[in-house]
Amino acid sequence: MPNIRRLSLALLAAMAMPAMAQQSDATDTASKVKTLDQVTVTGSRIKRAEIEQSLPITSFTKDQIDAAGITSAEQLLMQLNIAGNGSDNLASNGGIVSEEQRGNNGVSGANLRGQGADATLVLLNGRRVATHGLKGRAVDLNAIPFAAIERVEVLRDGASAIYGTDAIGGVINFITKRDFQGAQVSAFVDYTEAGGGNIQRGSVLFGHGDLDKDGWNAFGTVSVKRNTILRGSDRDFSYTFQPDRGLSPDTRGTPFATVFSLGSTGVGASSMLKNGVLEAGNPTRLTAVNIFNLPGAAGCEAAGDDMGPYAYRIWNSPASKYACAWDYPAAAVIQQPQDSVDFIGRATFRIGSGHEAYVELTASKVDVAKTFEPNQISSSTSTAATSLGQSTWYPLNATTKATYDAVYNALAGYFGAGQLNYGAPIAYRWRCMACGPRQIETTTKSYRFVAGIGGLIGDWSYDAGLTRGSSKSESILGSGFHYTDALKAALGSGLINPFLAPGQEQSAAAMAALDAASARGVKLYGGESLVTSLDASISGDLGFFRLPGGNIAMAAGIDLRREEFHFDGDQRSNKRAVFNAPFDDANALGDVSRDIRAVYVEFQLPLFKHFDLNLAGRYDDYSGFGGTSNPKVSFKYQPFESLLFRGAYSTGFKVPNFNQLFNGISEVQYVGLDLADPATCPSGVANPNVAGCEVIRPVELFGGNPGLSPEESRQKSFGLVYSPMSQFNIALDWWEIERVNTIRSAPRDVLIQYYGIFQDNWIREGGEVVAIDRRYINSGGSLMRGVELDANLNGEVAGGRWNINLNGSLINLFKTKALESLPYSTNLVGKYVRYYNLPIRWKHSLTFGYTRGNWSHNLSQLHRDGYYDELPPSVANGSYIPTGWKPRVDGYTTYDYSITWKGIPDLKLAFGIKNLTDKDPPFTAHQNDFAAGAAWEARIADPRGRAYTLLAEYSF
Repeated sequence: MPNIRRLSLALLAAMAMPAMAQQSDATDTASKVKTLDQVTVTGSRIKRAEIEQSLPITSFTKDQIDAAGITSAEQLLMQLNIAGNGSDNLASNGGIVSEEQRGNNGVSGANLRGQGADATLVLLNGRRVATHGLKGRAVDLNAIPFAAIERVEVLRDGASAIYGTDAIGGVINFITKRDFQGAQVSAFVDYTEAGGGNIQRGSVLFGHGDLDKDGWNAFGTVSVKRNTILRGSDRDFSYTFQPDRGLSPDTRGTPFATVFSLGSTGVGASSMLKNGVLEAGNPTRLTAVNIFNLPGAAGCEAAGDDMGPYAYRIWNSPASKYACAWDYPAAAVIQQPQDSVDFIGRATFRIGSGHEAYVELTASKVDVAKTFEPNQISSSTSTAATSLGQSTWYPLNATTKATYDAVYNALAGYFGAGQLNYGAPIAYRWRCMACGPRQIETTTKSYRFVAGIGGLIGDWSYDAGLTRGSSKSESILGSGFHYTDALKAALGSGLINPFLAPGQEQSAAAMAALDAASARGVKLYGGESLVTSLDASISGDLGFFRLPGGNIAMAAGIDLRREEFHFDGDQRSNKRAVFNAPFDDANALGDVSRDIRAVYVEFQLPLFKHFDLNLAGRYDDYSGFGGTSNPKVSFKYQPFESLLFRGAYSTGFKVPNFNQLFNGISEVQYVGLDLADPATCPSGVANPNVAGCEVIRPVELFGGNPGLSPEESRQKSFGLVYSPMSQFNIALDWWEIERVNTIRSAPRDVLIQYYGIFQDNWIREGGEVVAIDRRYINSGGSLMRGVELDANLNGEVAGGRWNINLNGSLINLFKTKALESLPYSTNLVGKYVRYYNLPIRWKHSLTFGYTRGNWSHNLSQLHRDGYYDELPPSVANGSYIPTGWKPRVDGYTTYDYSITWKGIPDLKLAFGIKNLTDKDPPFTAHQNDFAAGAAWEARIADPRGRAYTLLAEYSF
């Protein structure tokens, strides 16, 4: 506390300086014209008459956004080259997700420089926005009133001493209109050629009052937007039965059930298949058999839509030689259906000649239906989430006899009746298509209210505001979920038939039983994130003190903020079990909060005529974590008018979010076939041919850790801007971000590699691994480096003006380390990384524009580099290499074109074609249990294909 008091006194003294400067320079200031037109550039509180490129900033105007056919903040981030390739869009978290993605229902996040959505600061008009209500981790871009955006500024430099030192990846500032007179209506459609995934948006903007004449202005805009559903089955490339290329679905839960053996003793011995079956000449006992895949049978493809043989070689499971699989990844939804409505209103009042008071309200409602494949039902005795137990085995009775005998006869006809147990119930694994696709419907209601005042005191500008923001979310169950007791009763009676051949349907009685068991409408969970802040800043020139290069400019401010969060969990009074519903009650969290008190100061020091130094410092005091001081130093050196050098250094400080601190323990069944016990198999990679390396499938435990410490970071950058003529300029910026004490769920590979340190995380019963403790820890760090390029060339031809822009991002280093005392790992750039940021080496956009009269044309190329793919399990352990497998994923390049016409006053029309060549996403063989996208990568590619856009905007 002494530090914050000293800094507060220094801040008050600094804020008194403008009054002294005004008195000492009264004669000079009286002759100056007072304006409110100065620009505050994101990254600094010092106002300037024009943008001075001392920090690397990327800016997008409304016209540029419209020309690209971009209708949402998510789309903008997907095309932004400095944005990371993380699981931050609605496609990459559309299905069943793992680890930190859980609970991200309907969320789109901003992830700059691959540092994560929780390390990227999102601002609306320079002030913070409440994080999403379900996770409290990151701002949901769907809540941004995008139709009212005037421009977007992206500060490509982390750990802002001005806005907050948790901005490790950078700052993205969405800036709306300040005032507006008249009315404007706009309509936009974006329709795909192949169908599905269409986008529609309409907005109305209205305003009245002239600030200069009337002394006030008020405006408001309402926007309505709809994204229609796009299913994996709607696109040919979304198909996982490609075993020759190393990809095939790892499931034996099929629309026509697979018969299972569950062992020779205990409960398993009472199943019809006993202890598996042997075929002539094959020493492997078969424990999973689908009768459609037996020699001489019709084949898995005849058993139902999207079925095929189980790729037992790829999954190292010879006991499933005659099993079938179902293409469940392709059954997932690529683009979640979304409906949203948002509003922003602002009223500004002129007070005297140099002051303005304003109030601003933003509000939004976003509905997202997260839809994924129907439930897999396993009548095993394991503790897996998909297990319903022995009571659901398919019985032999009057209702089931015909189906039971057909299955028995098919098995007995090939393996012999002596290996079967007629009359015993059939254990199986089945995909319940009649249950319907699982759906979680999430509604998020957000608002933010700002009241402030700003203006000029002499030559000094000031701004102060009070902000209150909320994001409140609620998820309810849609189709595909059923009460466990009712579902078990219907299955155990034989009323529901898991062995229906194509063309057959469940009986009316079975469907009635499923309808009666439906849990549609049950509230899954809900939560709310709140932020309340009081901020004030003042900036201007210290006219009484000059340096050789000019006056010193200064800004100072305070930021008092309270962050609050709660998560409801399962609030039902009658907690009747719902099969496979992710209630997440373990993470229920009452009202928690933290207070942040911060002061900052910034000086612009023109040390010499061509050399400016910017010094900024921020002190934050976090309740529960104490205080931290973080500096930011940047410079601008312009030896010639055509050449500018710039650079910056800063440190960052990021406290754990509420989930990371307080989440309860949740269990997630490990479903892969690649894990072995590191105590007996040091590599941790399953290999049935090596003793001690047998497959294990333990439960993984995730949850919070109240003992977590904050993360810290260091950011460096150095760049140049060269502009030898008005027709050409180029900017190059090198950057580095190092994070230490990083917070993450304990990585499985770290727990394996350093088993001696983390052996207590491997929980055992009777010597067997039953669980892995992967709760949050502070562990090691990461180091990332890159170079960003922006080049522009323009000229005139044929009575019009043309311009070419090349914007690119190169990542040349990305390393991590498991422990602070260890060296960094090998470079991960260009290699597959699960879940989080995919560090491809190079990405760029190349744009050609031409404007003549009322016509504007825009042709752009968007490129994403290829990378080395994830190894199929059989390739990883060397047991089998598919004939068509190749280690590298191809690059991805698409082209967009748009034309804009303004030939009628107040009317703007724009037509565009996205993905001109209808380029499919490149093939990837990543394991679908751990990532979205069936044979394609949702973090890189746009699955919609060729699409046509039309924008009509009229002002009156």
